Amino acid sequence: MTNKDVIIAQLLQQNEQLNQQVQLLTDEKQQLREHIKLLEEKIARLEKNSSNSSKPPSSDIINPQPTNKKKKKRKIGGQKGHPKHSRPLFKASEIDKTIVHKLSAKEIKRKGLVPLPETESALQQIDLPEKPYHAIDHRVQLYLDPRGNIVKAKLPKHIRKAGLFSTRMMALTGYLKARAHMSYSTLQSFFNDIMDFNVAQSYLANVCTKKLSPALQLAYAEVGQFIRNAPVVGTDETGHKNPAYKSAWTWCQQTSQAVFFHISNSRASQVLIDILGKDYSRVITCDYFSANKKFIKLSNALVQYCWAHLIRDIKFLLTLSNKTLERWAEKLLDILRKIFRLWKTRHSRHLGRYKKSISKLKKAFLQKVRRPPDHNEAVNIKTRFVDGIDKCYFLFLEQEGVSPTNNLSEQAIRFVVIDRRITQGTRSWDGMRWCERAWTVVATCARHKHSVYDFFVATLNAIYAGTPYPKLIPEKL
Repeated sequence: MTNKDVIIAQLLQQNEQLNQQVQLLTDEKQQLREHIKLLEEKIARLEKNSSNSSKPPSSDIINPQPTNKKKKKRKIGGQKGHPKHSRPLFKASEIDKTIVHKLSAKEIKRKGLVPLPETESALQQIDLPEKPYHAIDHRVQLYLDPRGNIVKAKLPKHIRKAGLFSTRMMALTGYLKARAHMSYSTLQSFFNDIMDFNVAQSYLANVCTKKLSPALQLAYAEVGQFIRNAPVVGTDETGHKNPAYKSAWTWCQQTSQAVFFHISNSRASQVLIDILGKDYSRVITCDYFSANKKFIKLSNALVQYCWAHLIRDIKFLLTLSNKTLERWAEKLLDILRKIFRLWKTRHSRHLGRYKKSISKLKKAFLQKVRRPPDHNEAVNIKTRFVDGIDKCYFLFLEQEGVSPTNNLSEQAIRFVVIDRRITQGTRSWDGMRWCERAWTVVATCARHKHSVYDFFVATLNAIYAGTPYPKLIPEKL
């Protein structure tokens, strides 16, 4: 073999080695790309917030996202040129005390002033009495019968049953606990600092759970019956803290006229069956949660799944490093913008042309969503629009009064989330019953702009004094 052949053999061997190295590097590069892609998707999932997923807004507090908000031109507060809004003055019949302020006798004499019979209102001021409560000693008259025995007059039943706190004081306690989100320790401090008398936390708890809670039972049942008969009901659920249970949940069902809360140690569909009934055949709006889906199958209910949840899931796809996925998601969002823009103006459009346009957009959306890219997140979205499930997303286009989102239920349950965060939940079965009844009354009163305190007083008077039980929901709506 000549030197030339040796050199060629060596070069061929080196070339083979280099080709193997190139192939190894190429394979390694591909593996690294796939690994980077997986890491980017993992980061995107970890950075999920309430704007691109079904996570609650409260979770954003843990790891808030930086916002690049443009500076607003208009400052907060009163705007220049806007009319001033002031509280109207008290009427003469509403004034409890009048104080007339006069000049000193020395100044009157020095200036030669003559007092007039008229005075002028300078300022109306609201004050608290030094002692903001009345301590009433209920005594019974003693009598002597012909036999020399002492006979006592009877204490009125409603006073005896009320005990230390009158119905007004019990209503105030319940209001501060349920409406003002006070814990029992804070409530005790209020009575110590403001009312200036000591009261045990256990007594305050008994006022709420043993006296006011049973008084609210009829109102609670009234709302429950109203919800079962409502044509459209929104439903949602959130976690509830109670050490007595491994897990507990607060369920919320709401309409424009009533809000119903129920606390259960289960998150299963049986809770919905217990609340709405297995034969429920009306419309519910809800998220795409397994218990909701099972209830739909078990009952005759129609459903409108929440678009807000789905849109957040689609927006999440935009955060992944996948151009094909990104284009698919953006196209879906573009069609949805057109659908909702058209739906919001439906009352001002020609009915025939509106139906034709909305049908065309719906068809375009279904065609696009049923042809997803090869990605698990996209395929999961596709499964929501097969086997007739798509009708459960577009019911709002067919029935008036059906909302495309479940936002009202989420807004209603936010009150509970705030209360739970401040008061740290409940510790007993009685505590759960008190919370669900009080929350139901508070939220339903808000729907009708009624005073929660006045309703508490009326229910307690009905139980203890036999007055008519108040209606929580007006008969004529």
